[in-house]
Amino acid sequence: MQKHWLEQYPQGVNAEIDLSADRSLVDLFDEGFKEFGKSPAFSNMDVDMSYAELDARSQDFAAYLQHELGFAKGDRVAIMMPNLLQYPIALFGILRAGMVAVNVNPLYTARELEHQLSDAGARAIVIVENFASTLEKVLDKVAVEAVITTQIGDCLPTVKRTVVNFAVKHVKRMVPTFKLPSAIGFNTALADGAKHKMTSVQVNGDDIAFLQYTGGTTGLAKGAIILHRNMVANIAQAQEWLGPWTEKGRELIITPLPLYHIFALTANCLVFFQQGGKNVLITNPRDIPALVKEFGKHKPTAFTGVNTLFNALVSDENFAKLDFSRLKFTLGGGAAVQKAVAEKWHAITGLPLIEAYGLTEASPAVAINPLNLDSYNGSIGIPIPSTDVSIRDEQGNEVAQGEPGELCVKGPQVMPGYWNKPEENDKTFFPDGYLRTGDIARFDTRGYLYIVDRKKDMILVSGFNVYPNEIEDVVAQHPKVMEAACIGVPNEKSGEAVKIFVVKRDESLSEKELTDFCREELTGYKVPKHIVFLNELPKSNVGKILRKDLRDQ
Repeated sequence: MQKHWLEQYPQGVNAEIDLSADRSLVDLFDEGFKEFGKSPAFSNMDVDMSYAELDARSQDFAAYLQHELGFAKGDRVAIMMPNLLQYPIALFGILRAGMVAVNVNPLYTARELEHQLSDAGARAIVIVENFASTLEKVLDKVAVEAVITTQIGDCLPTVKRTVVNFAVKHVKRMVPTFKLPSAIGFNTALADGAKHKMTSVQVNGDDIAFLQYTGGTTGLAKGAIILHRNMVANIAQAQEWLGPWTEKGRELIITPLPLYHIFALTANCLVFFQQGGKNVLITNPRDIPALVKEFGKHKPTAFTGVNTLFNALVSDENFAKLDFSRLKFTLGGGAAVQKAVAEKWHAITGLPLIEAYGLTEASPAVAINPLNLDSYNGSIGIPIPSTDVSIRDEQGNEVAQGEPGELCVKGPQVMPGYWNKPEENDKTFFPDGYLRTGDIARFDTRGYLYIVDRKKDMILVSGFNVYPNEIEDVVAQHPKVMEAACIGVPNEKSGEAVKIFVVKRDESLSEKELTDFCREELTGYKVPKHIVFLNELPKSNVGKILRKDLRDQ
């Protein structure tokens, strides 16, 4: 297939990355520790952890897993926590010991947690005490042998640690009562590990780095097998794209998106580690005023987010007062960025919101807009280096240029398959190796990609395809609308009808006013037949609006 998008590549960005060496994430870690030693790697609650400190502590954690627990290469270890300094220590330790990291959403219910731990065959879990009561409910149903608990403030200096842990537990009462008698504390595990020397393990590109579970929007979550070479390739692809705009050892990124999600895991944690950058971890991204203060304090050079987060920031009056002079680029992903939000972001920061596209199964990056873009263009960009994208019909045939079809991708970042799911793999890959993303997209003549919608979310009105993204984008442009989500509902006459859920920015907004607005912007069959006003929309851990939850309302 001809890569017609390559003409749009910015100057200084190569079309291919070097895939000749068999490298693992452990190799990248070792290089980063040597190169950036005393520089701050991660920061949380105004406490910095240098590359050298992360090196030492992650070795201690690896040694604990190896020598105190007796675990071996390939064993699965789960991590269930928000963005804290404990996260990179545990993650890097697991991977340096040649083991497999299983990221777990801390907001999981007992049912979801049981499924993931059982499916992954996790032998141990590192968990923040705030969520330990959920683990207690399922511990006798899973094969977990070791539980390592931590409190929010455990990696802070003594006085601050004591204050934070007391406040979380006894003032804010954020830790439900739990009983895990055999659990060991995180700091105790590090101290026990420090009595041993980490055993060096030969980790290759084809070894598994992560079992990264997809959101489970279509049923039980599936574990995407992410190999070391998949992650190394995606980091290299990102570095190639960012190269002309970044300087090693001088970048600072603020990370409100959770590291247990593939977007921030790769784009923030791993890419900026290799950059020698400083990663400011935000533990509670829902506290927008606190996030705005962190933004003002640190003056980041880079920022990543999702549409709902950008919308919340531009709606905060203090955000517009900040100094954005050091900010080089802002990356949006996880869900469609809406035009109205992107334009507000540009007006406030002076920089366009650069939209990108990825999915768990591709480690995650597939496409991104050039960083020298003048303004928001509604596109998810162009395929990144060493990546092939093909737009296909159900039979696997390429559609005509400009026509919508399923976005299919092939590249070194694409997973080999799902964990213990051969039947899913048959459905997910075409025989020639292209991964089916389940997203409907189209190419324009220059090679820019546009997501039309999720295949399964498409609404069929009297035989016409209606894509929720388009309706949501239009509704969000009404000045009295804060955010919106669209679904299809059964209709006797048309098969399905459009239903929109709206959170008001201005209480004076009426159903008629919004319907009239939609009639001016949309063809008749696309105009919402049902409008429901809500105080808030259901969202995933990353801030993606959950249409499936709205269907139950």
